[in-house]
Amino acid sequence: HVFLYLTLKIILPLLIVIIIFSALIFVYSIHNMDNISTNWIQGGAMGKRLAIDTGGTFTDIISIDEVTGEMIALKTSSTPKNPSVGLLKSIEKVVENKDNLSAQLELVLHGSTVATNAVLEHKFDGLGLLVTKGFRHMIEIARQSVPDGYGNSFFWVKPPRLVPLHMVREVPGRLLYDGTEVEAIDEKQTVDAVRELVEDGARCIAVCLLHSYANAAHEKHIQSIISENFPEVFVSISSQVLPEYREYERAMTTLVDVMVKPYCQTYLKHAADDIASKSKKAPFLIMQSSGGVVKHSTAAKTPVTMLLSGPAAGILGAIHMAKLAGFDDILTSDVGGTSTDVSIVEKQTPMYTSSSMVESYPVKTPMLDIVTVGSGGGSIAWTDDYGNLKVGPQSAGAEPGPICYGKGGTEPTVTDAALVLGRLPQKLIGGEIKLDLAAARAAFEKLGNEHKMAPEKIASGVLELAALSQVFGIRQVTTTRGRDPSKYAMVAFGGAGGLFATEVADFLNINTILSPPNPGNLCALGLHVSDVRRDYIRTMVRKQSSANDYEILESWRDLADQGVTDIEAEGILKDRIKLVYVADMRYLGEGHEVQVTVPKNVGQSEMVQFAWKEFHNVHDSTFGFHYEGEQDVEIVNLRVQAIGEQYRPDIGVNKGPKTPAKKIDTRRTYWDDWVESPIFERIDLQSNQEILGPAIIEEYGSTIVVPAKWFVRRDDYGNLIMQKNIK
Repeated sequence: HVFLYLTLKIILPLLIVIIIFSALIFVYSIHNMDNISTNWIQGGAMGKRLAIDTGGTFTDIISIDEVTGEMIALKTSSTPKNPSVGLLKSIEKVVENKDNLSAQLELVLHGSTVATNAVLEHKFDGLGLLVTKGFRHMIEIARQSVPDGYGNSFFWVKPPRLVPLHMVREVPGRLLYDGTEVEAIDEKQTVDAVRELVEDGARCIAVCLLHSYANAAHEKHIQSIISENFPEVFVSISSQVLPEYREYERAMTTLVDVMVKPYCQTYLKHAADDIASKSKKAPFLIMQSSGGVVKHSTAAKTPVTMLLSGPAAGILGAIHMAKLAGFDDILTSDVGGTSTDVSIVEKQTPMYTSSSMVESYPVKTPMLDIVTVGSGGGSIAWTDDYGNLKVGPQSAGAEPGPICYGKGGTEPTVTDAALVLGRLPQKLIGGEIKLDLAAARAAFEKLGNEHKMAPEKIASGVLELAALSQVFGIRQVTTTRGRDPSKYAMVAFGGAGGLFATEVADFLNINTILSPPNPGNLCALGLHVSDVRRDYIRTMVRKQSSANDYEILESWRDLADQGVTDIEAEGILKDRIKLVYVADMRYLGEGHEVQVTVPKNVGQSEMVQFAWKEFHNVHDSTFGFHYEGEQDVEIVNLRVQAIGEQYRPDIGVNKGPKTPAKKIDTRRTYWDDWVESPIFERIDLQSNQEILGPAIIEEYGSTIVVPAKWFVRRDDYGNLIMQKNIK
């Protein structure tokens, strides 16, 4: 009896507690396997953190060993046809034991420009669009405004449409502005419309119906119809991609999303499977254009958020290194193989936008404010029908690449021009790529004959045109917004950033250029200093004179609750989540909005009133005037940014060698004439050592050109600071 009593009262309850506790541990372990490691977030991980940025030409890697703090920067050639192959090769290039990645990999972070390059190079085949009946010409009509810089619309030619008119179909069904259904979806006519598009070659279909931001039921119905009847077709619906009003921008963003979806989903899945097969515990996180990372499965659902993911990481890396160098206000110029991405940073804070242009196409999704132009190291030099020399936006990419790569390229590029002028060495990335100077020069002799110019003159012109494209991009984020670019330091990075930096700076009267360590890999470094982030939006047009502030506050709270839930699902602890509340606002009658951000010190009950009042200040600082007390104000969209803060590795002081660097060689280089320029290895430079131009500074992955009116100094963190020589 005593034994039975002890069993029932003590032993059995104890066993139950042990079983429950064990089950909880098991569930938590499974949860952690699918999400971000808590040890990694807190900085207690024991393996390697890998950041991989895939560009159109090169894939950049930065590995950080959590135990020793060792940082390794590498580059490999990209594999555009299947980026997952290049990604896995990058991982295997860093780890010591290729067959035992599991014991070494703690985390894989990934950013990419492959989606951006698809848009820049006009790869639009196979797109179809479904719209509300009566709105078939939405894409053709577009907007009446002409891009800045043309002055007179006579000189502007509309860019190729993402989807031609014959690939647009109307479907019946209608909603009112508040989401009320007026006419139901006709399934038969919808199936017929999709079948026609598929027979005409569509394999990706975007759906953009009127007022779907207020009621997604019709678009979801069409999505299910397409999935059921045409399972091989990729589909994106605007109510999921961009649930806000203005149907043209919503349609364009949805088209871009579905255009890159087959490519991005396929390579993300292949990459995730390859990583999981070697290391089941390592999370695979993807950088978004908003500057935050999410799980690969989240990114694959709306790949338009990856559109500028690599460049977004570059901005974060530039801010991090500029802060160490003592610069608060900077312009960033990320020059890759296919494109250049520029942005502006003030007080160490990047600019955000809900609307951007990728070349000539509007993309309306939360992102860092980046302007992309089709100018990079692989941009092709060509002659138009009127005999004018042009550079880009077409690119030789990684395959076949520039002529000097010797991989089958036949058209002269910016890289070929730099080689002809002596700006580049005849070997890149540690000798892995050998450059053929004779082939490059032959190409420019041929191009020069077309224009009756010497090879070095035409090559110099190609570099100047490429630099001017970058100048145009920088002016879009500065002078067109009332900012003087000469007041900022320029952070030049990317594999080709150092080739153009001083030419761009001379055009814009910029006096200071910062070249961070491993500039060709800075986007990969930016991945290491990023946070987990999700963005949420709700269209809610309300006038201040008649608005219910409580209704607005409740909508903000709903978005915030969704954000906290989603960030926790990414594996972030609740006490590491912060929320940012933003409102898109305008004066009644205006056709554009400004964003009003609510500071952290404003209580929730006061947020709406703060936004109404602060709007006038934001409008005045943006446009130089306000109508406070004279004109009614509208809230158009409510936004919430949910940010999960993560651990950042430290970058310590590195004063370099004990003795100043000496030139390792000289090379014949062309400026206005041929001169002998000294060559230095960047790794040999001592802290505070100065070098006068003309000079060439070489390193793994990048080359920095210092012309005659400039000098360069190395700081304690390995940054090179170039300034105009006024001595």
